[in-house]
Amino acid sequence: MEASRAAARASARARILDAAVMLIAREGINDVRVARIAMQAGVSASLLHYHFASRDSLLAEALEHSYELAGDLRTNRREQPTEAPARLRWMIDWCLPLPGHQHDDWMLWVELWLHAGRRPELRPTAARLYARMHEWFDEAIAEGEASHEFRVEDRSRTVDHLLALLDGYGIRALIEDFSIERAHEEIWAAIAPELGVH
Repeated sequence: MEASRAAARASARARILDAAVMLIAREGINDVRVARIAMQAGVSASLLHYHFASRDSLLAEALEHSYELAGDLRTNRREQPTEAPARLRWMIDWCLPLPGHQHDDWMLWVELWLHAGRRPELRPTAARLYARMHEWFDEAIAEGEASHEFRVEDRSRTVDHLLALLDGYGIRALIEDFSIERAHEEIWAAIAPELGVH
């Protein structure tokens, strides 16, 4: 009986987070009504408040949830290239605001930047998510070094540079100042020399 209750709670929490990702991405954390998230998730507002004490905690967990979903999608895709340069290009594509889940994910990141700038309690969430992104790219570049496809002087610094490029060009693509294709090519052109790729 206790196991079934725990499963029901976990299911409700996942539905709340799915609804929060979608509605926060479309309306912003300040404008979305908690009652709407609860209705979209098929739960009561009181249950939502039971799981999430504040809008900030809901935003932080929605971001973590969205990141996990993106990670699952990345992991489950079979067409991931094996050559290091092609794989890194593929990873860059996964971090740009393509239509669908990646666009919603980007809107959540924008919300995080805005709120973490004003609310120190959200900064650990931002730091944790950036650390996970850093680790993902660091591992890929390290594999490219091991296979002699990349030659990098300072891998950590190169990853930081790549993440900054993704943030900057991603915003330009998000507001449709740049096409996704141009954003990708500009990022690659800037990072390739640091990888020793011509």
